[in-house]
Amino acid sequence: MEILKAIKTRQSIRAFKANPINQDVMKKILQAVSNSPSYTNTQPWEVFVVSGKKKKELGQKLLELARAKAPTHPALPTPKGWPPALEERSREHGARRLSTLGVARSDEEGREKLRLMNFEFYGAPCAVFLFIDGSLGEWSIFDMGLFAQNLILAAHSLGVESCLQASVTNYAPEIKKFLGIAESKKLVICIALGYPDEKAKLNTYRSLKQKPDEFTRWYE
Repeated sequence: MEILKAIKTRQSIRAFKANPINQDVMKKILQAVSNSPSYTNTQPWEVFVVSGKKKKELGQKLLELARAKAPTHPALPTPKGWPPALEERSREHGARRLSTLGVARSDEEGREKLRLMNFEFYGAPCAVFLFIDGSLGEWSIFDMGLFAQNLILAAHSLGVESCLQASVTNYAPEIKKFLGIAESKKLVICIALGYPDEKAKLNTYRSLKQKPDEFTRWYE
């Protein structure tokens, strides 16, 4: 897939088919993303690919924690607030997504059902966890953003869709323990990967994006 088309057509998918991703396809994605840029070529990423029985077991554990509203311990702090313009975009995004699904903001049961779907990876057959060493700071987090974007674009070019899942990182200590990952590692993001369920209403939603003139200033 041509790169500009891939950037334009990529979207977050929240309903997947159960079809597994062939390992050769995953290797092709990871080979492509290994070319990602990083600060002084430090390449801080550590990638954990979870599928099959292990993914199902982890999903069940995370779902139990989320249902119980267990204390959360994300490695990256949750934003405390946003400047007004960003806050408005975030609110509009949430309201439009609920409206698309026919869920009223007052429908606590419906909203809770949507929240819990995060922890089953929206039915995706594969969950990719991106970690870095716990001693690393902002520049390495920036590198991980570049790496994650390249990963989801490489996947998209091969027909594999994705959803970046910050909610899952709320249970970083439990995920590390389950997967046998050292305490010293920092979980940056979880990415659900799989083939989209085209019939699912969840996948009809499209978020609004700013036009270039709204976020660009030109100097000549």
